[in-house]
Amino acid sequence: MSDTAFRARARSVLTGYGRAWLSRARVPLVCLVDGLPKGTSLDRDGCAMIDLLIDNGQIAGVRPAGSGPADDGLDLEGRHLWPLLIDMHVHLDKGHTVGRAPVSGGTHPSARAATTADRLAHWRHDDLIRRMEFGLACAEAHGVAAIRTHLDSHAGQAETTWTAFSEIQARWAKRIALQAVGLVPLDAYRTDHGRELADLIAKQGGLLGGVTRASGGTHGSGLEDIDVLLDALFLLARERDLDIDLHVDEAARADALPHVARAAIRHNYEGRVTCGHCCSLALMSDAEIRERIALLADAGIGIVTLPTVNLYLQGREQGVTPRWRGVTPVKELRAAGVGVAVAGDNCRDPFFAYGDHDMVDTWRQSVRILHLDHPYDDAVALATIEPAAMTGLEAGTIGAGCRADLMIFEAWSMDQVIARPQSDRTIVRAGKISDVALPSYREIELTSAQLTPST
Repeated sequence: MSDTAFRARARSVLTGYGRAWLSRARVPLVCLVDGLPKGTSLDRDGCAMIDLLIDNGQIAGVRPAGSGPADDGLDLEGRHLWPLLIDMHVHLDKGHTVGRAPVSGGTHPSARAATTADRLAHWRHDDLIRRMEFGLACAEAHGVAAIRTHLDSHAGQAETTWTAFSEIQARWAKRIALQAVGLVPLDAYRTDHGRELADLIAKQGGLLGGVTRASGGTHGSGLEDIDVLLDALFLLARERDLDIDLHVDEAARADALPHVARAAIRHNYEGRVTCGHCCSLALMSDAEIRERIALLADAGIGIVTLPTVNLYLQGREQGVTPRWRGVTPVKELRAAGVGVAVAGDNCRDPFFAYGDHDMVDTWRQSVRILHLDHPYDDAVALATIEPAAMTGLEAGTIGAGCRADLMIFEAWSMDQVIARPQSDRTIVRAGKISDVALPSYREIELTSAQLTPST
């Protein structure tokens, strides 16, 4: 069947109502909730050929290929079928400001300064709503099922941003599941604002978060009392029964990660803490890496690596070619039983000038950057079941009882999935073909023009 004929057939079968069989679908084993169906074998990429029954927007059954009706439904002919993906570390409030914020030069300190300037000048309710909506529209078109976003929550900004997010979360509830994390420098939690922020986040059902640096400081410096600050954060979290998600060691030299792990153990918070970035861990000695990873495993801390953004930010110096990739040691972490996810992080803002909230693109780049290939094994887990476990969101899996949120690729092997952008992927939400198109940049450009003072 030609691609055109397949798409036409998919549209006629996947209407979102009644029952429909998807036959001969190639699914990564790690995404199958109930494991490999009896009588099914795996291909060299760790994928199984299955038949899938969809009924009223949900997956009603998973069986070996050839079990479903031969003359009915949609024959995928061995095409890759994945669940929609999860992006568990995003900054929706910063997104799509790169054209109006001061030029950052692509370094972490300058990006922070440029973002601060843009925040003070523009981050009002309507501006936040427009840019968050644009980012979510991109994610929806690309096939993202769920997002955890960090929200800058400085004094004077937190109430505005969290109010806007609350509106967005309600508006998008049936389209993309959303979580939010409060983001402030760690020393904010010893101030009155820190307690007020914790109360605001608890009211909104979010997570406590922060950056393991002092206000105005950099990763790796200015936190001699880090254990005291972490104790203040964990106490606020325990009082309100909130999980924690932190930006940690986003630099070549920094070592806050062991302090976070010991704080999690000290406060009986094992399994409730996520740490993003952790870049400096990759540049430590093998012995130091092993020691810290063992501590992370004991603390039950989940790690999120942001390969595209840290490849952009880390090691950037004028006239100097970067010497490292900015990523954390993913293979070593996973081998020790530490949960690891990949995520998109910033999108078209001073911290990362590119991106489109496309987790397929993020995952494809991550496989290449992190060498998660030859074999691919369970690399798909880093954008599906791993972030699902860390966030508690119901997404990223295929099995009986799961919502039929799926994507079909014009690809018959993992190398084909990675080789092309997959811009022709077919998105299925609740058993129905999605006709959502990417929003035009014109929408965001007009907004920027209206908000940027004329010269």
